[in-house]
Amino acid sequence: MNAVQQFTLSGVAHPKDAMHMLDEMCEHFVEHADVQRSPDLALLTSPLGTASIRLENKALVIDLNCPSEVALQMTRTSIAEHMFYFAGEDPFELNWAEPVSAALRPDIHEVTVTSVENVTPHMRRVKVSCANVTAFIGGDMHVRILVPPKGRQPVWPGYREDGRIAWPEGEDELLVRVYTIRAVDAERRELWIDFLQHPLPGIKTPGADFARDCRPGDRFALLGPGGGGLPAMDRILMIGDESALPAIARIAAEAPAGTRMQAIIEVEDAGEEQPLPTAGSIDIRWLHRKDYATEARGTLAEVAKAAIESIGNEAFVWVACEKEDVRSVRAFLKSRKHDRKAMYAAWYWERNVTSQG
Repeated sequence: MNAVQQFTLSGVAHPKDAMHMLDEMCEHFVEHADVQRSPDLALLTSPLGTASIRLENKALVIDLNCPSEVALQMTRTSIAEHMFYFAGEDPFELNWAEPVSAALRPDIHEVTVTSVENVTPHMRRVKVSCANVTAFIGGDMHVRILVPPKGRQPVWPGYREDGRIAWPEGEDELLVRVYTIRAVDAERRELWIDFLQHPLPGIKTPGADFARDCRPGDRFALLGPGGGGLPAMDRILMIGDESALPAIARIAAEAPAGTRMQAIIEVEDAGEEQPLPTAGSIDIRWLHRKDYATEARGTLAEVAKAAIESIGNEAFVWVACEKEDVRSVRAFLKSRKHDRKAMYAAWYWERNVTSQG
C-alpha cells in the first residue's frame, strides 16, 4: 500500500509579542479550522492541511503539512497574511525554509459577466461564466473579486518572498473585495454573486459600484474560494443582515432534505426580503430596521441571543453581520459554552468606517 504523499514546509516568525500573536491566530482561525491549543503550541487543521505554530525563544516556529503543493502554497499564504495583519505597525519578520514560487496563483479564476439584475431594490445579482466551476461546488463560499482598471490588460497577483499575496500596484492596481458565491450552476458553468447596494452619505462602496456599473461581457477574476464553509449539521440557526443574506440563501439552497433551519434576518424593509428555497425546512423571521427607534443598535444581536437560548446547544449557530453585533453574540455563545465546532461568527462590515463593500 502506497503512503499518501505529504508536502511540508517550515518557517520562523519574529513578532514583537509572540504569545499575543499566537492568541490572535487561534482566536481568528477557530472560525475556519479545528484549533487545538496548549500554552505554547497551536495546531490548526483544515481541509488544506495542518499548521503547527509553537512558541520558542520569543519566536513562532511554523510547520506546515499539506496533501498537495497547491494546498501548501495556499496555507503558507494564509498564515503569512494573517500574521502580518496581526503585527500591524509593529516590527515583524517572517522567513520560510524554501522560497515561494513566482508562478500565478492556482486559485485565480477569470470570469466574464453574462447578466446583471436587481433581485431587490438594494441587492444586485451579477452572473458570470467560469471555465471551471468545480472549485466552487460545496465547501467554502467566499471569494475575493479582482477588478482590473478600465482599459488596461489585467495583471493578476502572485506571491511575495514572505508568502503574502503580491498585489499589482500603480496603474495596474486592482479593486479587491470579499463576496459570497450565492449559487453555482454547474451545467451552465455559471456563478452568481449578489452585491448589496448600500449608499450611505460619505461612505465609499467600490464593490457595490462595480456591480451597479458592470455589463455583460465585462471581465474580472475571482481569488478563492476560501472561508465561510457550509454547516454540516441537521439543525441550523442562521442570524444575519443584508450583507449575510447571500450566504444564508446559499446555505438554505444546499441544505439536504431533513435539515431543520431557522433564520433571523435584518433588512431595511419588506421590499428587501427574498425567498429562500431549500430541500430542508426553514422558519424565517424578518426584522425591519425601518420599524426600529431612531439610531437603535443591537436589536439583531438581542433577538439572536433569545433565539440561541431557546434552541439550546443542539444546533449549529451561524452568525454574520456588523462587527459589534457579532462580537456580542460570540461572547454570548462563549458564555453558554457552545461547542466551537458548531458555530460560525464572522463580521461582514463595521460601523463608522469610510469604505464598505
